[in-house]
Amino acid sequence: MSVLPSITCPADLKRLDPDQLRELCEEIRQFTVDTVRGLGDGHLGSNLGAVELTIALHRVLDSPRDVILWDTGHQTYVHKMLTGRTQGFPGLRQAGGLSGYPSRDESEHDWIENSHASTVLGYAHGLATAFEAKGITDRRIVAVLGDGSMTGGMAYEGLNNLGHSGRNVTVVLNDNGRSYAPTVSLLSESLVKIRSNPVYMKRQARLERTAARIPFFGKFSNLGISASKAAIREALEPQAFFEPLGVRYMGPFDGHDIAELEVALRNAGEFDGPVVLHVFTHKGRGYAPAENDIVKNMHDMGGPKPESYTAAFTETLVKMADEHDDIVAITAAMPDSTGLLPFIERFPDRAFDVGIAEQHAVTAATGMAMGGLRPVIALYSTFLSRAFDQANLDVGLHRQPVIFCLDRAGITGNDGPSHHGILDLVLMSKIPGMTIFCPSSYQELQQMLTDAYAITDGPVSIRWPKTAAPSVGDDQVGSGLNARKVRSGQRVCLIGVGKMLDAATKAAELLEADGIDATVWDPRVVKPLDPALLIDAAAHELVVTIEDGLREGGIGSNIAQELADASRIVVLGVPTEYLPQGKPDAILAQLGLDAEGVAASVRTALGS
Repeated sequence: MSVLPSITCPADLKRLDPDQLRELCEEIRQFTVDTVRGLGDGHLGSNLGAVELTIALHRVLDSPRDVILWDTGHQTYVHKMLTGRTQGFPGLRQAGGLSGYPSRDESEHDWIENSHASTVLGYAHGLATAFEAKGITDRRIVAVLGDGSMTGGMAYEGLNNLGHSGRNVTVVLNDNGRSYAPTVSLLSESLVKIRSNPVYMKRQARLERTAARIPFFGKFSNLGISASKAAIREALEPQAFFEPLGVRYMGPFDGHDIAELEVALRNAGEFDGPVVLHVFTHKGRGYAPAENDIVKNMHDMGGPKPESYTAAFTETLVKMADEHDDIVAITAAMPDSTGLLPFIERFPDRAFDVGIAEQHAVTAATGMAMGGLRPVIALYSTFLSRAFDQANLDVGLHRQPVIFCLDRAGITGNDGPSHHGILDLVLMSKIPGMTIFCPSSYQELQQMLTDAYAITDGPVSIRWPKTAAPSVGDDQVGSGLNARKVRSGQRVCLIGVGKMLDAATKAAELLEADGIDATVWDPRVVKPLDPALLIDAAAHELVVTIEDGLREGGIGSNIAQELADASRIVVLGVPTEYLPQGKPDAILAQLGLDAEGVAASVRTALGS
């Protein structure tokens, strides 16, 4: 008899025997694979690796009275199943359906949404502080860090403050050696600390020389020393990192052994102060295609498409790097989805994956630029906001020629409110000296990357959407900092930023059927704005700007300021609110940012 359908809440887990638990693990893995493959969308590898760990957590703890915090939140599909949401999985990441991350609106078992990594220890420290202030001593707080979250600086800041406070938090380090893709972790590389200690190394060499001189036993003595060193490193190095911070270390434990995990979790709760449980798991466990995917263990079902803007970026960057040996590329734990893998394969010494550390990526790029390199930073638009201070005061203030390449800009879709890339135009346009390109086609992105390299007196940002890139002829590609006039009219001027050029062009065709002739401009560069565009726009009765970024403070607002005394202006863009998950085109239509919506706004403004 199937076990998974009988699990409606965490309490149901506590009646299962070992055989039933093993069956449940198999069912959960098969259900996860079937769901994600059936939808063609979702996070797979990280959830397959967290099955036993999640079951153990819910068997030991009393959620939601005990607090379970997840970082990052994409590893919580199993948690959702065990907290009564299995029936909702057919709608996973779909409009009106289950979120792909924890959601406070969805369940009392979800405390934080947390799709941006490395923040959970801050939440845990804050909750522990609140519990202590209120005299609450009978509720546990467990923070689960996985998929490379420990590579982010905020994790260390939280760890340091937890240790200093001495408050009771159990930190489960779900160590699968990965983030989105393989990532160097401090724990796995902590041997460097010992090897770089000259006192230790001299003593080691002396001991090995002495042992080697022992008749007959010398060879075996050195083998014993080597084995002992390995054992000592395995047993002591993590403690050497955590315990000076005031955090007790326990482990490592087998993250796929439920019984072992349960004992470890119960024991951790007996100690006063913060405790780290170090568990090893295998991302993609139980599904051969994921286990054999050496790049990302089928972290998700996505990847750059041949006709995408990302593919245009990849193709052009590799060609440019062949011609210019000063070009280097930087990413924050997402080399595959940002299109950098071909660059990394061709130029491994010129590519840098810094882990989930966007702030460091941007400041390091500044240093590279100061040293004469031309760094290209490939990030998702939504993750840029994590490093805005560095973009502003490190890159911008120093006027360094760093090129920001922002993927997934605008309305992105199924990842929900935390992943829509709607802030970058507002943020980047406020950095003095920043040049901003917005491509409307595959070929435009290629041209803009070349133009960006030619700018040496300050930073550049190029932003593009997740959706497919139109392919156009040479006569529809601009150059330099010039805007491009797509069609001419008399009464209305439509300015479509980036991918919104398509909506502007189609809206002009709809309006033409109503007897309203419209000019359409592709601004291409939205900072600085082309004077020719502004002069032409001012000659029209009505100017309408369309962008898939925030309406307030965005590019349309800047154009409106420039034309305030010349024309009536309608600024169309994304409202300042958290937008739910859904298909990008559907969300844009709901916001009036498709062709029909733009045409309707024009008719309303003209009183037609």
